Amino acid sequence: MVNSLLLQVLIALLPVGTFQVWFSRQRQLRHSRLFIGVVSGLCMLLGHFYMIQNGPVILDLGFVSVITASLYGGFPFAVVLSAAYMLLHVHGEDLADVVGFLAFFIVYLLILYKVSPSFRLKNRYAKMRTVALLWAVASLSFLVPAVVSYIDGTAARDSEFLMACAAYLIAFILITHLSVYFIEIAYERVSLQSQLLDLTRQYKSESIRMRRFLDMVPLAVIFIDAKGMITHVNEIALEMGKHVADNVVGMHYTELARLMGLDATASIIQLILNKGERVSSEMFKIQGRTMLATASSVNETGARGISEGVVYIAQDVTDTQRLKDELDKMERLSLVGQMAASITHEIRNPMAVIRGFVQLLNERSPSEQRSYFRIVMEELDRANAIINDFLSLAQNRIVEKETSSLQSVLKDMLPLIWADANLRGQSVELELCEEQDVLELNGKEIKQLILNLARNGLEAMDEKGVLRIETRDLEDRVQLYVSDTGNGIPPEKVERLFEPFYTTKEQGTGLGLALCLSIAERHDGRIEVQSSVGEGTTFIVTFCKSGYACWVAAE
Repeated sequence: MVNSLLLQVLIALLPVGTFQVWFSRQRQLRHSRLFIGVVSGLCMLLGHFYMIQNGPVILDLGFVSVITASLYGGFPFAVVLSAAYMLLHVHGEDLADVVGFLAFFIVYLLILYKVSPSFRLKNRYAKMRTVALLWAVASLSFLVPAVVSYIDGTAARDSEFLMACAAYLIAFILITHLSVYFIEIAYERVSLQSQLLDLTRQYKSESIRMRRFLDMVPLAVIFIDAKGMITHVNEIALEMGKHVADNVVGMHYTELARLMGLDATASIIQLILNKGERVSSEMFKIQGRTMLATASSVNETGARGISEGVVYIAQDVTDTQRLKDELDKMERLSLVGQMAASITHEIRNPMAVIRGFVQLLNERSPSEQRSYFRIVMEELDRANAIINDFLSLAQNRIVEKETSSLQSVLKDMLPLIWADANLRGQSVELELCEEQDVLELNGKEIKQLILNLARNGLEAMDEKGVLRIETRDLEDRVQLYVSDTGNGIPPEKVERLFEPFYTTKEQGTGLGLALCLSIAERHDGRIEVQSSVGEGTTFIVTFCKSGYACWVAAE
């Protein structure tokens, strides 16, 4: 009897033992229900051969396998194994046994149907309470027949059998709990393994992303641990040093600084590691480039945690520094320009006085000396014109505009242009569009622009030259074409035409076209030059109509 009971204990523990060995990977989870159900059914059949029966009292731990299969294999396994267990233990000649077993399994299945859907979602403590409910019901099915048979004397009353019954009941309770406990441990173990694999995979993925990011950013990045050993360096940092090999990982930072010739870099890292500084910065030059380096402490738990090392980042600020220098230079030039404009403005007053007295002397001087005074007044007028152009260019003021058409402004200037052309023996051709949309213009500045372009064209031609003026009204813009038949301008000079004080004429000041460009830009316009050597030059002035964004696509 004792041997049979011990064999039943081993067989009852067999499902959980085999499950512990078999269930080792997360991918086996989808087959775990089938595995537990099949193994529990086989163990139930195997345990039946070693059951102990004394009258109506049956000692069979195979019902532990039924409970295990019911909870983890699912309700279908519960029905199948319950029916098989009942068929194995009920004999047809005893109707009372059949009714008793049937009533027990109906109650058992109803309880199981209620608790099984949410069983897998419960915590371990709640699962143990469910298991306790099931073995309590099963224990009642054993105790009731045992008490009845003991009272009516249908079963033997020897002490050995009573001890076997007590051992059976204790083993039944313990094995049921142990089976569920170890199966839950197996599930938790595999779940932890799966989480660990996911975290490891995620860590590797993030590490790869971080390394790729560090290699792609235009920054030199070096990671240094608490002992001063280099743990990572990106490609930009390796390119900073000519004599630095690729295998610098594991090298001490002082050795790398020595190879790269950056003693200051070693000093700011030393401030972090040895002096407890959080952030330290420096600027240095290497290979003709200006670099801004920052070393920052990497703490384990925030600002006051234990330092785990240093992250060193160096950024190429050569272009930024050059731009800063250019801005400083522009500010100084702007100040000089403002001073020059103020001084030039004050020069005009004494020049006007000088011209007045020269004119007075001219009227009172002998006729043979008047040519000298006329030359002086012409040069004073030329100097005054240069001053006016310089002031117009330097001030770059906000102009008052009014609604007008380019056509009307151009017609006001035609008599003056025709007069200049006649004095030179040249002609003017016009091709003006019939209708033209209005623009927001400053009439005085547009007249100056037209006159400068027209006179440049006239001065670029010999006698019999033809100045052609044309206007075009497009959907979003109005264009002015001023063409001459002169010798044209070489390409290398075209690029510099609008630079202040650059001129292609012997007596030019180099301010006329610069002033034209300034006027066009104040009117949201642009100037283009088309020139061919030996064929002539065309200036195209384009004004954008109100409500259109003409230059967005070009920019």
